[in-house]
Amino acid sequence: MPIQIHAFLCREDNIGVLVHDPKTGACAAIDAPEEAPILKALSETGWSLSDILVTHRHADHVAAIAPLKERFGCRVVAPMKAESAVPEADMLVREGDFVQVGDLRADVWETPGHCDDHISYWFSADRVLFAGDTIFTLGCGRLLEGTYPVFWSSLQRIAGLPDETRIYSGHDYTLSNGRFALAADPDNGAIKERMKEAETAKAEGRFLIPSTLATEKATNPFLRADRPEVARTVGKEGAAPVEVFQALREWKNRF
Repeated sequence: MPIQIHAFLCREDNIGVLVHDPKTGACAAIDAPEEAPILKALSETGWSLSDILVTHRHADHVAAIAPLKERFGCRVVAPMKAESAVPEADMLVREGDFVQVGDLRADVWETPGHCDDHISYWFSADRVLFAGDTIFTLGCGRLLEGTYPVFWSSLQRIAGLPDETRIYSGHDYTLSNGRFALAADPDNGAIKERMKEAETAKAEGRFLIPSTLATEKATNPFLRADRPEVARTVGKEGAAPVEVFQALREWKNRF
């Protein structure tokens, strides 16, 4: 039976996600930004929380772990490198591990860049990636730890997935990301169309998460750092893509 996924807003712009295995009834929250919206989503779906899968240690992704675990007795899976920041963790994972949510299997990918402990969960059978703050619709996370080559490597790994992969990110920054994407890649008609979709979605109370990898490769400037037109915009013609990526990310920090 196919994976069931319900996405909703938490806090101001965090994306909460429930992943449900209809065969066994197991249900995982991807991160735990805020308790009330997660409880509401569980009530609306009729699902019961069995697991929390943590992508990284930042407070806006782990704040509701303790109350949810107390309420549901759910298992908490967290990055091994975030052990001290997630004391409620029952299972610590790293590259090469996998996690079961009922009969659903997710491979654990270490995707550092935004922070050193960041991991993503790849449900290969369903072509779904829960990428936290590594990649967003039309954008990527800030580099807070590590190096740009490491972050670029994480993004390139994601870019190697099948085009139909659905990418669930940890925040809805789509409109601000889109404005930057238009500045970085001004002649890209696909970005202009994507911005129209984003504005319509915003007006209707929706968000463009998940996105597909094919769409991101066509519109996300951080996946297009190997394109000469993007390199030209940041004055890096002929430079290695990782240098273009660094210039883009540093520009976005000031944008």
